[in-house]
Amino acid sequence: MSKEKRSCLLVVHPTREEALSAAKVFIQELAKNGFEIYSNIDIANTKTYSDSVDVEVALVLGGDGTILRAAELVRRQNAPVLGVNLGHVGFLAEVEKPSTAEIVKSIVDKSYEIEERMILNYQLLRGGKEIATGWALNEVIIERNDHQMIEVFTQIDHRPLSRWGCDAVICATPTGSTAYAFSAGGPVVWPEVDALVLLPLAAHALFSRPMVVSPKSEVVIDLESESADLNADGLRRIKLQLNDRVILTSDEKDVLLAHIKNANFADRLVAKFKLPVEGWRG
Repeated sequence: MSKEKRSCLLVVHPTREEALSAAKVFIQELAKNGFEIYSNIDIANTKTYSDSVDVEVALVLGGDGTILRAAELVRRQNAPVLGVNLGHVGFLAEVEKPSTAEIVKSIVDKSYEIEERMILNYQLLRGGKEIATGWALNEVIIERNDHQMIEVFTQIDHRPLSRWGCDAVICATPTGSTAYAFSAGGPVVWPEVDALVLLPLAAHALFSRPMVVSPKSEVVIDLESESADLNADGLRRIKLQLNDRVILTSDEKDVLLAHIKNANFADRLVAKFKLPVEGWRG
């Protein structure tokens, strides 16, 4: 009896030469171990991937942005996403770049460790009717689309919180707390902490501090300007109109990140920001 065919999705940054070269090596090595290989790009000896195809793991060659794209591709089946660091240290890929042999062995043996990451859902209502729904691994942003600030009315758990005139409102997951929300002055949230980060950007308001919100809460943002954009992870964008309502909630389903070596999140912070662990004076 023939062995069951195993499968892997190879998600490759399309313009990074190092990623394309590494992809060819992984295709060869995984094929030797009986894997059927799908890819998001047109590359030799792979099959075209669609969301109707089931794979056991997604191997990502690129940065955090490519990992976000991979999470989108395998969202339906919830396959683990294994990111390989190809240069700049990110928060989602391996801290240290493992060898090709280590990566292949980990996939073949299924010896990688799984980490669950919260997802943020959005629902767009217009005139009381649902217009769009979607999700984000990092953040959902309601942002201006011209030179004028936007006016928003924010509510949490059916209670009014504040009206802000601002450039944007960011609602981030713990994963996204080290992305745009961090640049805007938000707190760093450890991935194991179930929470949402909410903060206005450049707000004309007496109270505009970053807030850490329960994952069970419902955040509602009503647009009181003529237009704005909804931006989810930079992958999904929707034009908003006056009186549109955006409802934000955490999802019961997580994105699964795979790691060959389970690096502590503090180690990731030190590596990413080159923190002076020996002190400023050595």
